[in-house]
Amino acid sequence: MDNAFDAFAKELNAGYPGTAVFYGEPMRKHTTFRVGGTVSLFAEPKSLEAFVWAVRELRRRELPGLIVGNGSNLLFSDRPHALAVLSTARLDTLRLSGDSLISGAGVLLSRLASAALEACLTGLEFAHGIPGSLGGGIYMNAGAYGGELRDVVEAVTYLDNGGSLRTVPCAECDFGYRHSRFENTGEAILSATLRLRPGDPREIREKMDDLSRRRREKQPLNLPSAGSTFKRPQGDFAARLIEAAGLKGLSVGGAQVSEKHAGFIVNTGGATAGDILALMDKVREQVYLTSGVTLEPEVRIID
Repeated sequence: MDNAFDAFAKELNAGYPGTAVFYGEPMRKHTTFRVGGTVSLFAEPKSLEAFVWAVRELRRRELPGLIVGNGSNLLFSDRPHALAVLSTARLDTLRLSGDSLISGAGVLLSRLASAALEACLTGLEFAHGIPGSLGGGIYMNAGAYGGELRDVVEAVTYLDNGGSLRTVPCAECDFGYRHSRFENTGEAILSATLRLRPGDPREIREKMDDLSRRRREKQPLNLPSAGSTFKRPQGDFAARLIEAAGLKGLSVGGAQVSEKHAGFIVNTGGATAGDILALMDKVREQVYLTSGVTLEPEVRIID
């Protein structure tokens, strides 16, 4: 263990007892792909105050760090990473304010959708089956079935690069297709206000049930994956291009282009990150040869 990471971890635990800290932690335990090498330090700060302190201290000490949510869109390479990873899992506060939900970054999108249903609020049905957390969802403007987080985000609170707490409205988040300002700035998302609309709970439940049924029928939910592996190319769909290239079922080691949905690469058992990356390269190469389209990864690769 690098002495600098160790000193940071000890001070974090001293200041905020009960914070979970793991050394040499395998990231396969914290990503939905279930692959990835170890990181020097994995910490789950126990409160917002502990999380803010940890981010500020990593920056002050100039230690390499990364913030993760549910790990549903991450692919860590197999090598050891000299990195401190901070989990947002304990940023899990959630409260209702009128027609809005005010949520910590670590709250799962599925929990948010269920909370909206309980409050008879519509607008989050699309998020019911997305496995990520709110912070990660905002980071990439997660979406499904015609809905995106930018449709409901009213404001985002974050820690800027100078260590100050800031809140910006949706219009200043630079939301685009699978993109937000936070991909480029290094700012740490802490919480957000989601503006919803009153709705009929029966209709909300019916829509959520319909989307769940469609996911079960079309997506390989029984195998580890990171959801859609590639972004949707303009005017087309990655899954259609991959299937048209004859790549359904193509495997490298334990990684496979899903036979159920060509837009997913799945871990059929024992896959390595290297298997997944090699398969992604093969898919991109063949799709380019057959269609002239260069697929762009949707999954975030930590090499």
